[in-house]
Amino acid sequence: MPTSPSNLPYPRDSITGLVLAGGLGRRMGGEDKGLVPLAGRPMVAHALDALRPQVGTVVVNANRNQERYAAFGHPVIADAVDGYLGPLAGVLTALQQCGTEFLVTVPCDAPLIAPDLVARLYAAAVATGADLAVASDGKRQQPVFLLLRTSLAPSLETYLAGGDRKVDLWFGQLRVAEADFSDATDTFVNVNDADERQRIEARLVSTTASR
Repeated sequence: MPTSPSNLPYPRDSITGLVLAGGLGRRMGGEDKGLVPLAGRPMVAHALDALRPQVGTVVVNANRNQERYAAFGHPVIADAVDGYLGPLAGVLTALQQCGTEFLVTVPCDAPLIAPDLVARLYAAAVATGADLAVASDGKRQQPVFLLLRTSLAPSLETYLAGGDRKVDLWFGQLRVAEADFSDATDTFVNVNDADERQRIEARLVSTTASR
């Protein structure tokens, strides 16, 4: 059953939003994926627009073209560890630097993020007292759509130091709540190749034209 924010208070100012744009973009020929044009704007702009109203502060994790990302008006942070070790490296940096109780993460290549993503993740976490809430499309978890307590930084640092990289292996050690987004699976549509980019771009242009 889809997760509802219910009547719980939703403390936006206690949540920092992190847009993950620190990868190598291998499936897009090495392009900096967040800066790839999509419906006339860099891809990351769509994720930022969706996330910004849902949180108190937004930061971007990027390891290349940091000046271009900074032009969007949000702090830009690089991975805390070298070597392009995957999304958890950027998450660790954010956990270590943000001053809020919670951090929520989304990828830069998800242009259709639900407007209540953070509220529903927060509701799931608080309802069970979990360390972390992960979104699910109703069939499987989506491990880069997370809400985490920032107190998890030492746990993640230890995990990465041990040589592991997979997100779900790390949070499998924690108290995890799952937020059901089976009614909003477009949130997890991402752009990984030229065909997908063309399809999503056409959809975005059609949606904009119909407003």
